Formats: sequence, C-alpha cells, structure tokens
Amino acid sequence: MAFVKSKLLKDLSKSYPNILQKDLKKTTDIILNEIKRALRRGDSAELRGFGRLSVKTQKSSIRRNPKT
Repeated sequence: MAFVKSKLLKDLSKSYPNILQKDLKKTTDIILNEIKRALRRGDSAELRGFGRLSVKTQKSSIRRNPKT
C-alpha cells in the first residue's frame, strides 16, 4: 500500500472542509514527524484502525539467482 502525503491531505480536506488547508498540512507534518521520531528511537507507533508500525532488523543473508 502506497502512502502519499498529498493524497492524504486531499482526502482530509474533503472530509473536513471547515479546516484550513495550511492547518491540515501543519497537523499532518507534526503527526508524521512524531511517528518518525518514535521509530528512530526503536519504539513502535500504533494508529487505531490502521495498524502498528515498528522497525525490525533483519539478519543479512547471501542470496543467489538460480537462473544465472
């Protein structure tokens, strides 16, 4: 699922026509920056009705292409 900030802002402005566009942009910037900060700290972020975001470190492995 692709997450595009401009589409999110457009959908929010349709849902909340009484809120100014610049206020919606500022609010979403704050929320997304807080999510980024939590993930950098190693915490997880839970958005009710959407999902839980967390960072997992995957062990490196050697992969080969069987066709070559």
